[in-house]
Amino acid sequence: MAEAAAAAATMAEAGAAAATTLLPGLPDEILVWEILVRLDPKSILRSRAVRRDWRCATTNHRFLQAHHARQPALPILSSDGYRNILTFDHRAAAASQLHTVARLALSQPFKLEASCDGLLILSKHEMAGSRPGLGPRALLTVCNPVTRQHASLTRTLKDFNILGMYPHRPTGKYRLLLQGTSFMDSSSDRTGWYVLELGSYEAPRYIGCSKAKLQSAIFHAPVWVRDSLHWYPVCYTPVDGETAFFQLESKLVIVFDTIAESFRQIRAPLAPRTNYSCIFEMDNMLGIYSCDKAQKIVDIWVLHNYESEVWELKYRVDLTIAEIWGKFEGLNGNSYWHVTVVSGDGDVLLLVRFGQSENWLFYVDTDGKLVASFQDLYVGEGRFKQTLVRHDFFTTLEGHAVDASPFV
Repeated sequence: MAEAAAAAATMAEAGAAAATTLLPGLPDEILVWEILVRLDPKSILRSRAVRRDWRCATTNHRFLQAHHARQPALPILSSDGYRNILTFDHRAAAASQLHTVARLALSQPFKLEASCDGLLILSKHEMAGSRPGLGPRALLTVCNPVTRQHASLTRTLKDFNILGMYPHRPTGKYRLLLQGTSFMDSSSDRTGWYVLELGSYEAPRYIGCSKAKLQSAIFHAPVWVRDSLHWYPVCYTPVDGETAFFQLESKLVIVFDTIAESFRQIRAPLAPRTNYSCIFEMDNMLGIYSCDKAQKIVDIWVLHNYESEVWELKYRVDLTIAEIWGKFEGLNGNSYWHVTVVSGDGDVLLLVRFGQSENWLFYVDTDGKLVASFQDLYVGEGRFKQTLVRHDFFTTLEGHAVDASPFV
């Protein structure tokens, strides 16, 4: 009798264990950490409808962080008058290289102000006449297109320009590096640099003021490497009635240490001052590309040794591609072209935007070969790395909402 009872208890325990297995016949460790964690975000969201315990397994913070770490950081594109946000994945089949991240129901085009870990900060200007007696102002929104959370930053940042968004490792919070919009007025109490923690009830915190030349420079999207933000700033100068761009005379990369909250500079590669140059990230290293528009040549440099500041000329790409230039010969209004260099999965991509009245985007590899072409797409600054992590700071911000306008 005792043996029968023990056998029955053993069978009951086995049945209970089987009942709690996420997928019969497969260990939970394999299912969660080898299979589910490799799925794209949409598939993860669908899997949560299979069973309640699947939902529990894919919503805990450890899983979400591991899933985010596996997502590729892809170039950001936009379409439909900057109302749709897309990414470009060159590794995918031709028919699925473009992925729509979000569709926005906006009466006016948006501008991408910052991107970090799947979070975007977007701005748009109010319609004329919406504030009688006052000029239009920029409306700022922070959002996660995957979880469809969003909230307003307009009131908090009305007197500041956003230089970058970054994760602050010691606190695990996200912060903004800001520049006072009165930087041209030395008497203003807003002149200088500020830091704001997303979700904080405090006003932006002043951290100092740098040299006047740096204050007047134009900062494009920064590159995040080694817990620091990096820029290769430019100054815009009128030349023969047109606006020309020049890198700062010192030929330096500006670095903001997000832990020490201090600025420093490192050497940049030698390139003609009249070339258009910009910084990018490649396999956790800094890269700078320099475009000679007259010769249609792009030089791509990589900082292999960060400590000694030694740059290597990695690629020289000839963009005199007959397939591109022949298409636009004789067309009015299409003399404009602009190249953006990005990296993805160990590869370097050149995205060449051509034309204004007829807008084309060409994907060119480092051998100067035309790989693909698209129409009516625009390249944004920064990259997008999808995340299912739901951040608590959203609920502390004004206008917090989920799955509501401006998302379609």
